Amino acid sequence: MGEKVFVVRAEGGRKMKRQTIYDTALSQGVTRRDFLKMCSVLAATIGLNYNEADKVVAAMETKTRVPVIWLQFQDCTGCSESFIRSTHPKTESVLFDMISLEYSEVLSAASGYQVEDAMEKVLKDYEGEYILAVEGSIPKNNDFLSVAGHAAKETFIKAAKGAKAIIAYGSCSSWGGIPAAYPNPTGAKPVTYYVKDTPTILVPGCPPIAEVMTGVIAHIITFGEIPELDHSGRPKAFYRHRIHDKCNRRAYFDAGLFVENFDDEGAKQGYCLYKVGCKGPTTYNSCAEMRWNGGVSYPIQSGNPCIGCSENNFWDNGPFYERRAEIPSTQTTINPDVVGLAALGATAVGVAAHATATVVKKKMDDKRGEDQ
Repeated sequence: MGEKVFVVRAEGGRKMKRQTIYDTALSQGVTRRDFLKMCSVLAATIGLNYNEADKVVAAMETKTRVPVIWLQFQDCTGCSESFIRSTHPKTESVLFDMISLEYSEVLSAASGYQVEDAMEKVLKDYEGEYILAVEGSIPKNNDFLSVAGHAAKETFIKAAKGAKAIIAYGSCSSWGGIPAAYPNPTGAKPVTYYVKDTPTILVPGCPPIAEVMTGVIAHIITFGEIPELDHSGRPKAFYRHRIHDKCNRRAYFDAGLFVENFDDEGAKQGYCLYKVGCKGPTTYNSCAEMRWNGGVSYPIQSGNPCIGCSENNFWDNGPFYERRAEIPSTQTTINPDVVGLAALGATAVGVAAHATATVVKKKMDDKRGEDQ
């Protein structure tokens, strides 16, 4: 077992020792065996190879729980609802073992002055150490939203100043989301509009996948830094592929078999949903790989076209259920309206060639029989 590290801080004149994540897990009744299983799952979630799970084990054995402040602004609470449904790792493992959730309007047991004081204490005692999670967009006009008597914009800027990193959970905090949709009466803006000098991770989705949300935190705990990001500020481990590339209906797209109406025979057979508005070809997310509800399914598998909820301005990129997504020519150059004919032609040629080869082989076998 790795060396234990304790961080000491003053609170009310007393010195308090912070337990490592491993010690905290043991105090919750987690066995060593279950702890190692949790680390293996975490390693897979954040994109490590199986033989690299020891990195996660070492981090959990030596590092203390990370203080987290979770602010909610113009949101629907969908991101919080998604977060508490994580199965790999389980939500209780994240909340009770990996992080110390010091402030959350939804998950905190305390409320009112008590929970506001808890947040102020974190801002003061853990400057540069805590993670700031943000859910919902932030209005430019202070008249639209205030919490505990403070304007949303002021609260966010104050909390972001001393954060080790900011995690923007959901498309509202990442891009502006539904509150920023035309005509955007509140002047809703994403977190990056107000803060430029604090490392920020965008985790878009409406809502994001639960395991993606917990995986980002796990990466920060394991490596002590934010994960590798793409050009849009999203973690590459979870947003490196288009949904189209990993879609379970991709074979039907390549074969030119499409759903034309939601009640036609193609819909019953599970054909590609591109013609009824699926935005999988232009949406980057892990839906087709990680799926939802513990890996059970995702919208396309369930028969609903992807609406591109993890992409910028998705709400204004409608109307939904009409074909608007153009397939990037870098990976897919076929025309979906004619690919079926091409596939049919290729199949016919293949069948003819196979038939010809069969006839030739039969004649050769017959000739050998006569010679013998």
